[in-house]
Amino acid sequence: MPNECQCHKTKKRGDDEYKKLINRLNRIEGQIRGIRKMVENDAYCIDILVQVAAVNAALNSFNKELLSNHIHTCVAQDIREGRDETVDELVDTLKKLMK
Repeated sequence: MPNECQCHKTKKRGDDEYKKLINRLNRIEGQIRGIRKMVENDAYCIDILVQVAAVNAALNSFNKELLSNHIHTCVAQDIREGRDETVDELVDTLKKLMK
């Protein structure tokens, strides 16, 4: 199984998952550089805030993708193998994400 967790604290991602995540991160990185340029070029505050909101949305989208992959692979595998503490770890992580 290409997306299977190899160990509890690391994960070997399949090519498709890896490419999708890296592409999202590259776009977010570009957005951050754009915001920096806006600040350096004295852009209007509201224009910067709108771009920051777009980055926040992109990060949330990244989190949703990663979390979905994690649940379908790591969490499901650990539950099948009787490692129920993974559910507690997931609940703790969801609490942090929902702050």
